[in-house]
Amino acid sequence: MGHAPSDPGDPAGQAQPETPASRRGAGTRSQTGAAVRARGLTKRFGEFTAVDAVDFDIAVGEAFGFLGANGAGKTSTMRMIACLSPISGGTLQVLGLDPMHDGPQIRSRIGLVPQDDTLDLELTVRDNLYLYGRYFGLPKKQLRERVDQLLEFARLTDRADARVDPLSGGMRRRLTIARALVSSPSLVILDEPTTGLDPQARHLLWDRLYRLKREGVTLVVTTHYMDEAEQLCDRLVVMDAGRIAAAGSPRELIERWSTREVVELRFEPEGHEVHGERLADLAERVEVLPDRLLLYTDEGDATLDAVRSRGASPLAALVRRSNLEDVFLHLTGRSLVD
Repeated sequence: MGHAPSDPGDPAGQAQPETPASRRGAGTRSQTGAAVRARGLTKRFGEFTAVDAVDFDIAVGEAFGFLGANGAGKTSTMRMIACLSPISGGTLQVLGLDPMHDGPQIRSRIGLVPQDDTLDLELTVRDNLYLYGRYFGLPKKQLRERVDQLLEFARLTDRADARVDPLSGGMRRRLTIARALVSSPSLVILDEPTTGLDPQARHLLWDRLYRLKREGVTLVVTTHYMDEAEQLCDRLVVMDAGRIAAAGSPRELIERWSTREVVELRFEPEGHEVHGERLADLAERVEVLPDRLLLYTDEGDATLDAVRSRGASPLAALVRRSNLEDVFLHLTGRSLVD
């Protein structure tokens, strides 16, 4: 999901930046007390309905996640919030404003982190930030100070004068996030922020995003990493076929849609289905997969003891806590969606 900053000739692009705190005291809360409020929000492409009359609120200063398989409608929803795609039905308020009439003003107050980095590889790290800031009409002195702050925030100060091309994926991602913050936005939209990064780079980005949230910036995130959603999101929705299948905090979703623990059993490949039938009464739910058998239960160790007491001898056994991935797969299925 890409986004170009406001055109310098646009009056919205000439507005002087405000701090996130000052904006929250103004139009962000509006009359709704929410950074984003959607009621019956719908997006159609011809006869196809990508987003089907969904309702949600995103509170000021929270990290809110959209989860869903490819084609679930999450990207279309994000694009409507970002004023990159008009709504087809329902109502939407972003920062207390109407995207249908106040798109330029909204875009001047949000930061976008697209899934693919759109940096200028031939320019230096500093120049990528500086030139982007000029699109917002920031005074040169103020912009230079802001760039220095963002270089420190992204831990790129020592690379400020290096070209972007040879940077690692993690460094480029941090630079992309820093660039989205040039105008001190009240709301930051992040589309798959850590895709393709190694664990160290992911955790560093999580730390940077957590710092943003502590400063009162509202974060809207899509991710395919369930551990990332658990780590970053205060609340989230799971979308499936354009609708919201479930909503709540990660812990609330796990408690509602799964069990406290999961027992994973591995037998000979041809034995999973047979054992699944024999052991079905030991768990609230049993799932037979080609490579393992999953028993959803609140008492994993006791369930595993019961499995062995019946003479079942798995090649491997594991008791783990239930997680958001269990919820996601239960709600959306395990079939691959292209």
